[in-house]
Amino acid sequence: MIELTRLNGSHLAVNCDLIKYAESAPDTVLTLITGEKLIVLEPSSEVSRRTLEYRARTLAAAWPEAATALSAKAAHSAHAIASDIEHKASEA
Repeated sequence: MIELTRLNGSHLAVNCDLIKYAESAPDTVLTLITGEKLIVLEPSSEVSRRTLEYRARTLAAAWPEAATALSAKAAHSAHAIASDIEHKASEA
């Protein structure tokens, strides 16, 4: 689970495996696979980064020998996703 912040400042933990869409309009709206929508303060690039880090930590705990490679991959992927989101936002 990843910790995010509601618009009123309260924190919530979200099962990131349930996130279907993350949209910036201008607030970040998460649509879960259940159809529920959550509005959070963090930009969608941050939600993606936290999701990747969470998954890397989960895999590292299950497969400790791969921890170094997974950490490097998560950092690279988070940077690539953030760059892609920024590029798309600048085109809009």
